[in-house]
Amino acid sequence: MMIYVRDLLIYFVFFALSLYALSAIDFARFMKRGRVKEIQILYILLSMALAFLAGSFLIGIISRGF
Repeated sequence: MMIYVRDLLIYFVFFALSLYALSAIDFARFMKRGRVKEIQILYILLSMALAFLAGSFLIGIISRGF
């Protein structure tokens, strides 16, 4: 049970970190004008993907005992 809580906490921390890191990128420059909703959806999806990758990496390292 505690392992699941630890994993969930790691994913939430990396989600917050990825939101912070992605805020430095100006997505409006890459998208069409007036597409605010689509930019926000892309921002959230990229943040979730980045958090999953980084969190899975850390969980893998922790579980193998490095």
